[in-house]
Amino acid sequence: MTDQEILKELERYDTPSITNVVATYPSDELCLGLYNPWTVNWYTDQTIKCMYPELGARVGYAVTCIYGLPDPSFNRLSFMDVADALDASPKPTILALEQKFPPQVAGKVGLAGGNMTTTMKTLGCMGCLSNGPSRDIDEIRPMKFQYLLTGVTPGHGDQAVHAVNVPVSICGMDVAPGEIIHMDENGAVKFPANRMADVLENVQKLIEHEGTLQERIKKATSAAEIRRAHRGEEYGDEN
Repeated sequence: MTDQEILKELERYDTPSITNVVATYPSDELCLGLYNPWTVNWYTDQTIKCMYPELGARVGYAVTCIYGLPDPSFNRLSFMDVADALDASPKPTILALEQKFPPQVAGKVGLAGGNMTTTMKTLGCMGCLSNGPSRDIDEIRPMKFQYLLTGVTPGHGDQAVHAVNVPVSICGMDVAPGEIIHMDENGAVKFPANRMADVLENVQKLIEHEGTLQERIKKATSAAEIRRAHRGEEYGDEN
């Protein structure tokens, strides 16, 4: 399979299942153990919200940028530099957009609207996640472009690009350019691009394994039988 075929296949699986094989259960053979699950910021927290749950999972290479208020001493970058980075990246992409606005306006930044989204999608971007709000949710919905945000707001003032393709932190997840982001209505997770084939192989095994276990549980008629169904099933077993 090509990398693009692997990424497309990964869209068939939900983000919690991806986290399970990336790092959630480090003692299990199906878990790759890529991060310490509690001490490394490798997935998003409860502050992020999925705007279009019906779209399912989106997966792509991370392109990153930082937005904030205009700085009179720095005006070298614009959204066109973000567009250039999206164009230069392997496809598909996910834009990880960190917002660094002062507290008094941070909750009122309707940042990426319909025009920006149209540009991103044209350049092979599948979705955007940000640690702040955005806008034009109704206009963007027919585009089938996913957004994970902290909320929505209808307007904004002057804003500026402060950096492109640098490490960013978004709702508890640290992302470097070129990492893989997998996201759906549960949130987002990241992992190294050179491990995408391993993630796919293990999540396929996990789903098969869990499907078998759940069928056994459904046939049980008592707690004792459910325990027996779990016997030998160590993955995520709380017994």
